[in-house]
Amino acid sequence: MVWLYSGFIVFVLIMLALDLFVVNRKPHEISIKAAVFWTGVCVVLALLFSLVVFQMYEHNSLNIGNATRERNALQITTRSDLPTLTLGQPVPELPPPAADATAEDIADTKEAWTAAQNALNASDRKVAWQATLEFLSGWLIEYSLSLDNIFVIAIIFAHFGIPKQYQHRVLFWGILGALIMRGIMIALGAVLIAQFQWILYVFGAFLIFTAFKLLRNNDHEATPEEGFIYKLARRVFPFHPEIVGQKFFIRKEGRLWMTPLFLVLLIVEGTDVVFAVDSIPAIFAITQDPFLVFTSNVFAILGLRSLYFALAAMMDKFRFIKVSLAVVLAFIGVKMIMLYWHIHLPTAVSLGVIVTVLGSGIIASLLIPPPKNQDEHPTPVA
Repeated sequence: MVWLYSGFIVFVLIMLALDLFVVNRKPHEISIKAAVFWTGVCVVLALLFSLVVFQMYEHNSLNIGNATRERNALQITTRSDLPTLTLGQPVPELPPPAADATAEDIADTKEAWTAAQNALNASDRKVAWQATLEFLSGWLIEYSLSLDNIFVIAIIFAHFGIPKQYQHRVLFWGILGALIMRGIMIALGAVLIAQFQWILYVFGAFLIFTAFKLLRNNDHEATPEEGFIYKLARRVFPFHPEIVGQKFFIRKEGRLWMTPLFLVLLIVEGTDVVFAVDSIPAIFAITQDPFLVFTSNVFAILGLRSLYFALAAMMDKFRFIKVSLAVVLAFIGVKMIMLYWHIHLPTAVSLGVIVTVLGSGIIASLLIPPPKNQDEHPTPVA
């Protein structure tokens, strides 16, 4: 599995290097046409990678398909307090029912035991389809939740008056940092779920709470100066208030001074961590496969930069997206809590609900124009 992650990370680093040193070597303003094109490229790459996922799991590359079988079986046996099943090992005997067990309890236990064995012995094609749908569902969720992140980033850039030709550099390094932070958070989440299955129910309750908060609160009204990262950065680094090209630091009076570009980079990084706290539990509702969680997050983050330049100026037109995102989060939260009663929605059903809800929000936004007195983005500060 180490080679699997290493190969994928090398691919991502090559893509980022081409972006920084070839395609966008010189600072320039990204046009909407170019942003739409590169957004399409990122979408196509994600769809092509879903085909790679299918092939990998169907052919059990680096034992990844067998790991999925054992993980699926373990989730069932853990929730039902049954013996662990392992590929290539004899099937342990089902323990006798408790003295106070009802006929319904005994039937549920036998059903779970059968389901666990079926999961362990699933066909290669079934495992491949499951992994592919989980990757696509996770990628779509992460990509959709990034829309709210885009709105906040646009406000941050406008607030600090960052010229458009330098925004790409900030987003590039911000995305690189986001990949590292999310990788750490995903690894931590995978370990917690492996050790404590009940944490899935906590994640579910948290997502439902987040959905209500998303509908009731307007997090975009807060100014960056009130945030912890802004105050900490101003205490740690000497601050040079003027933008000096695309430099993050300048040397002045024998010291390194932080420019507004680096300050905004730190705020963008902090914003992504906040959004990741919501989005990463959401994807664990779709799959507990760390490789699929990580790769779907990476492809969503890689597409965030071009999506920002394509949509930042038009975010006010998609005013029902926020409602759609809240509905998706609530649905995923309920889906996770339903596992307590051994109710598992197929991944294909989850993907269909997510696509339908998000599509409805986009269509409603296009068909129903916003009020004429709707507030615009804040003007840049001097």
